[in-house]
Amino acid sequence: MTERQALKKQVCFALYSASRAATAVYRPLLEQLGVTYPQYLVLMLLWEGDGAAVGELGEALGLDSGTLSPLLKRMEAAGLLERRRSAADERRVEIHLTADGAALRARATSVPSALADAAGLSPDELAAFNATLAKVTAALHSAAGH
Repeated sequence: MTERQALKKQVCFALYSASRAATAVYRPLLEQLGVTYPQYLVLMLLWEGDGAAVGELGEALGLDSGTLSPLLKRMEAAGLLERRRSAADERRVEIHLTADGAALRARATSVPSALADAAGLSPDELAAFNATLAKVTAALHSAAGH
């Protein structure tokens, strides 16, 4: 095995390790809110724009309906959101925050800064890193034909 093939020099492993480490930082913060990481991501999208269609959420999160539907059902059972058929198009299922789901936003405001603090990056460094990750992600999606 050449030095180039060493696991720690592989970008895929660095991304995987960083993702697991970030999730480990998020876990206790999100447990205090009573949500999982995927549920937190759904909530963040709904906090940006309530009433999104299931398909829109799936596309934004990169999740298929087989993964997203049970997640949304658990969130609905927990009283965080409601699934409703669109009045304009009954084929469209829209996801709406409940009062509890909307109120959770105020309790979650410290979550992003906790990750930034744990990462040891300044706000500018974190923004630059996020922009680089977005660029890499878009390029890889394109290369994969998505």
